[in-house]
Amino acid sequence: MNHHQTQIRVRYSETDQMRVVYHGNYAQYFEVGRVEWLRNKGISYKWMEENGIMLPVVSLTLNYKKPARYDELLTLKTILKNKTSVKIEFDYELYNEEGELLTTGSSILVFVDMKTGRPVVPPQYILDILDKVE
Repeated sequence: MNHHQTQIRVRYSETDQMRVVYHGNYAQYFEVGRVEWLRNKGISYKWMEENGIMLPVVSLTLNYKKPARYDELLTLKTILKNKTSVKIEFDYELYNEEGELLTTGSSILVFVDMKTGRPVVPPQYILDILDKVE
């Protein structure tokens, strides 16, 4: 399965004076979705970093449709869109409790060797997991 769903409760500190989620917090929501997508597939950010690999975001886009508000329980759908030998690309769909689409987005991440700072092919076990994703 190429997608994973994560629920996020909007905290007061994530909102502005109108109790609407501040636009900068959506990037953090997408990070939660990405980390949980990877964890669900058996890939740990912690393990990668302990083994000298980081996965920085090199591109991020967001499209706001409707506001997310304080105390709403959001459902974030994270979808693997594309993968190459050194990059992975995710799409995101964020819904409120009524099932309304609030925000969409996408990100591109690159596997990077922490010592050299250069793109690197990830370990075979990660490639094997990504290859199994439909």
